[in-house]
Amino acid sequence: MDRGTLPPVFALLLAVCCLRPTSLAETVHCDLQPVDAEVTYITSQVSEGCVAQVPNATVEVHILFLESSRELSELELTLQKAQQNGTRPREVLLVLGANKNMLLRLQAPGIALNLAFNPKLIFQGHPGVNTTQLPPFTTKKQFLDWAETKGPIASIAELNDPQSILLRLDQAPRAPSSCNLEPLKDMGHTLEWSPLTPASVRGCRLEGVPGHKEAHIVRVLPGTEAGPRTVTVKVELRCASGDPDAVLILQGPPYVSWLIDANHNMQIWTTGEYSFKIFPEKNIRGFVLPDTPQGLLGEARRLNASMVASFVELPLASVVSLQAHSCGRGLQTSPPPVRTTPPKESCNQELLLSLIQPKCSEDVMTVVLKKDLISTLKCTITSLTFSDPRCHAEDRDDQLVLRSAYSSCGMKVTENVVRNEVVVNLLSSSSPQWKKVHCINMDSLSLQLGLFLSPHFLQASNTIELGQQGFVQVSMSPPIPELVLQLDSCHLDLGPDVDTVELIQSQTAKGSCVSLLSPGPAGDVRFSFLLRGYMVPTPTPGTLSCTVALRSRSLSPDVHRTISLRLNIVSPGLPDKGLVLPAVLGITFGAFLIGALLTAALWYIYSHTRPPGKREPVVAVAAPASSESSSTNHSIGSTQSTPCSTSSMA
Repeated sequence: MDRGTLPPVFALLLAVCCLRPTSLAETVHCDLQPVDAEVTYITSQVSEGCVAQVPNATVEVHILFLESSRELSELELTLQKAQQNGTRPREVLLVLGANKNMLLRLQAPGIALNLAFNPKLIFQGHPGVNTTQLPPFTTKKQFLDWAETKGPIASIAELNDPQSILLRLDQAPRAPSSCNLEPLKDMGHTLEWSPLTPASVRGCRLEGVPGHKEAHIVRVLPGTEAGPRTVTVKVELRCASGDPDAVLILQGPPYVSWLIDANHNMQIWTTGEYSFKIFPEKNIRGFVLPDTPQGLLGEARRLNASMVASFVELPLASVVSLQAHSCGRGLQTSPPPVRTTPPKESCNQELLLSLIQPKCSEDVMTVVLKKDLISTLKCTITSLTFSDPRCHAEDRDDQLVLRSAYSSCGMKVTENVVRNEVVVNLLSSSSPQWKKVHCINMDSLSLQLGLFLSPHFLQASNTIELGQQGFVQVSMSPPIPELVLQLDSCHLDLGPDVDTVELIQSQTAKGSCVSLLSPGPAGDVRFSFLLRGYMVPTPTPGTLSCTVALRSRSLSPDVHRTISLRLNIVSPGLPDKGLVLPAVLGITFGAFLIGALLTAALWYIYSHTRPPGKREPVVAVAAPASSESSSTNHSIGSTQSTPCSTSSMA
């Protein structure tokens, strides 16, 4: 029967049945309120940013604008080294602009980094990082104009309340050649970050649904650029016993797939495709879900959930972590506290203790605290001592200095490590704060720097020729398992009239003539270099100097030492050809000997092939070196006697 002939009532019923069940969700009543759940995430989307390719630059520039809502915050910044594929490593200039006081924790392993920042940023230095204090710029344009004079800009990003940032220095393959700022920019692989404040999580009860089933809803909003990506969702439900009766609803753009890592079994309801961490290769097709909050609440109700234990909306993220405590015990609401009086600013004790970093030299431990940083942290220090209260800090103008030899002030000296504690008494606290500190005892250690002329590292030498490959090894005696040697920098000093030859900088080989080698059996650090003629124009003595870091797997800070070796650089030879003098003399003598032997051989052949007693015209034969004289002596009709003739004219 034709559908057009259906009775009107039956046609209406059919139309209602064909509607999506979630279309009724717009009428779902659910009063979303803050709940006791926490959602953190990592995203590549920034308030404003851009990425560009700078393939031929010797220095690439990255700029981060750090907007904070707090008077003081802490930032963890990690730079990840790019894959150079055999090309010369590039130096990196990182420009940081902060609007509020921010304490920077920096990690940049193996990167030749120059760091420029404005006065709002608190940075206590890092081995191998060159720093520049910028003027107090007030606009982005001032930062950009200054940075453009240093090199091409590879990336710019503005971030609001960042807690941690990962900046990758790889070239973006499809990026334009210039960096033009765009709002809500997806930085892709170049930059990922997590905000300081967790996302706002809300929940509600779904009226009219019996039971204790709970729904956790994560909605990921689309970004400015569509492209396939996977969002890792980590779910931790803290349940007293057994798996909860729960459903996880994940909704996002159609190009997003999900990788789920949950500590309990639960029902999964997603858009796109999803897989589980234990079976990542098995993709399961999801469903078409509503793309509005009300629609997702209706979907939860259709799945027989009696309450929404967590509901969160996030920007396009790469990792989402959800922690919840409900597990069927009912909705755990957490209404925001009502403040009747403005909060009183108090000392940030955690950041204050993090500023206490001892410096160790010549059997002395020194702790320095700058007064302006103490003031920024809203702290008032009444006393600063070691564990022995008789050893207190000296007040020196703009800083407090706590200093002691290893033999006093309660120092605990072991074979390799000297330990103590710094005690801080604050005006705002009735109990003192303690911070454990240590120094590595260098009295029992010695560092050796050796030059070898073969990769077997058997026979040390203090002489090297131009054009010869040298192999360098830094070793520690005796070897200590808890200490790791790391090579920060090495250079060859050839005197005041010749430029220094940089070999290693910021744990990175400088140029194609230098190669980092695998460590030795005892953890010795090794590298090789080839000394070209253009590096050293004349034979000269030189000094090879290396700075190494002794890093502890369980203690900090690192200890840095510089060791040197006097070298004799001999036989410059031909700078352009890269040949040393013995090689040039050998080639010259060999060419002369070959020419002489060839001439003698031709002469011998000629003299033994001529018939005896018969004088015939001889055609002149060109011979190397002596062809002109031979043709003269053996010209047509010659009556001169030769060394090989049997008779002569009377």
